Amino acid sequence: MRGRVYLDWNATTPLRAEARAAMLAAYELIGNPSSVHAEGREARRLVEEARATLATAVGALPRNVVFNSAGTEANALALSPGLRGPSGDPVERLLVSAIEHASVLAGGRFPTNRIGQIRVTRSGVIDLDHLEALLSDGPPALVSIMAANNETGALQPVAEAVRIVHGAGGLLHVDAIQALGKIPFDIKVIGPDLATFSAHKIGGPKGVGALVVAEGIAGLEPVLRGGGQELNRRAGTENVAGIAGFGAAVKVALQALPEHAERMATLRNLLENGIRALPGAMVFSDDVKRLPNTVLFTVPGLKAETAVIGFDLEGVAVSSGSACSSGKVQPSHVLSAMGYDPAVAQGAVRLSLGWSTGPDDINRALEAWRKLGNTLLRA
Repeated sequence: MRGRVYLDWNATTPLRAEARAAMLAAYELIGNPSSVHAEGREARRLVEEARATLATAVGALPRNVVFNSAGTEANALALSPGLRGPSGDPVERLLVSAIEHASVLAGGRFPTNRIGQIRVTRSGVIDLDHLEALLSDGPPALVSIMAANNETGALQPVAEAVRIVHGAGGLLHVDAIQALGKIPFDIKVIGPDLATFSAHKIGGPKGVGALVVAEGIAGLEPVLRGGGQELNRRAGTENVAGIAGFGAAVKVALQALPEHAERMATLRNLLENGIRALPGAMVFSDDVKRLPNTVLFTVPGLKAETAVIGFDLEGVAVSSGSACSSGKVQPSHVLSAMGYDPAVAQGAVRLSLGWSTGPDDINRALEAWRKLGNTLLRA
């Protein structure tokens, strides 16, 4: 029996060997990182080394990295009313793009009546003209835009959005969870005020995330209150082993980035060519810059649930989009925001590749797709 093929890397990734080794070493420590004795200082050293590693990787200062439990918590922490930039004016409302992750669409701690939504184009890219219009009609805003969409892979014009938002006296948060380790991401170059990351998308453990805050940003209110951990920005004893694993994964992912991205793009193109061999096959956002590892596609009449099960029975793990819907296959809100009707949105299947994906895996996936496609065309 042939082994399974995993093509759902945007949902989560295997734990890297380096991350596992760092975590096992951390589990041997008994100290609380807030304790001042030698055992506590050793645990603190691991946390601070990981903090410095992530900061260096994304162009930030270590003191501005806040570790927490997940990308979802990091987003909730970032979406905080009252944030202030160098101008000193607090943000009073939140603007989010219509294709954001559920944890951003939920709005963090902003009341519902203070949240607006930014349109996207048919290609799945934020409409900068609409953003500009929304910013001109109201008080200072916090704007939240993802660097790369988790379903289509479409890269968003974050640097251009930063310029527009700052020009209107607002602040910009970028959900960079899908970008880290797949494309270059440097806060100093791009210029966002806040950015969020997640360990398990780059080969680190599940249950560890981070918010990075730019210099000069004030007014960030903790979601969890209690002790003074994480420079009073997130209470609770740090997950030392998880954070150590996060740091180790970041180091490996960034070292391999250029080669990894080029190889993924080659395999993605091979995959897309095979998918398009079936008449009527459509790949979403293929006319804009995308992550090198992501393919979201459909054919007329395809039901995503049927396709995901069919792939699974052939030994290939794929998804219908975001994995944050309690295991349910639902119409893609991303495709709905892009203007596709529900019948199309219900049939989208996502294949996402990773560092261990090889040509044989692509061939297995295409073999499974040909079987499914032929069955679909006969129906």
